[in-house]
Amino acid sequence: MPRGGSFSSNECVKKQCEGNWCQGHLADEKLWDLLAKIDTETAEAAREKGCPRCEGKLHRADYERKPRGGPKWEKRDSFCCGREGCRRRRTPPSVRFLGRRVYAGFVVVLMAAMIHGLKPERVRLIQEKLGIERRTLERWRQWWLSAFVEGSFWRAARARFMPVVSERTLPWSLGERFGIESAGGLVKLLEFLAPVTVASDLAM
Repeated sequence: MPRGGSFSSNECVKKQCEGNWCQGHLADEKLWDLLAKIDTETAEAAREKGCPRCEGKLHRADYERKPRGGPKWEKRDSFCCGREGCRRRRTPPSVRFLGRRVYAGFVVVLMAAMIHGLKPERVRLIQEKLGIERRTLERWRQWWLSAFVEGSFWRAARARFMPVVSERTLPWSLGERFGIESAGGLVKLLEFLAPVTVASDLAM
C-alpha cells in the first residue's frame, strides 16, 4: 500500500471522483494556501502579544513538519520567550495540524467524517490513495468518539449547538452543522477546532 500520496498528483483518480465534495477538498491547493495564511496570521497575533507568563518578547522556534495528504507544509508556527529565566514556549492554535499526527489536520477530519457520511467504497478509494492504513483510520475514528468527546474542549463547546450534535457520528455530525460540503464551511470547522490543536485533549 502506498504511503503519503497526494490527490493533486494523480489526475486520473481526481477525475474518477469528480463531483464529490470531499475528494474536491482533499485536492484543493487553494484551500491549502488559505489554511497556511490563516495560521500565519494567527501566529503573528500570538507573537505580538508576547509571552503569556511574563510578557517577554517571543522569538521564532518553529517545529519542522512534513504532513502527508498533499500539502507541502514544512513548519508549524511556534515561539519561545526570549526573557532569561522564562523561556516558555508558545505554540498558537492551528487550522493545518492536529497535534503531532503525520497527516494534515483536514485529512484527519474529512477521513473520519467520511466513515459516517459516504459509501464504504468511496472511503476505501481515498484511504488507499493517501496511503492511510486501516488501523490508522480506525484509531482516528475512536479518538473522535472517545477522547474528543470526553475532552475539556468539547465538554464546554457542545453547549453552543442546538439541537445537540450527535456524538455517535462525530466528526460527520459536526461537519454537517458547519456545512463542510463547501470549502468555506470546512475552514470554519477547522477554526472551531483550532483550540484543540494545543490542548492535552489531543493525546492518543
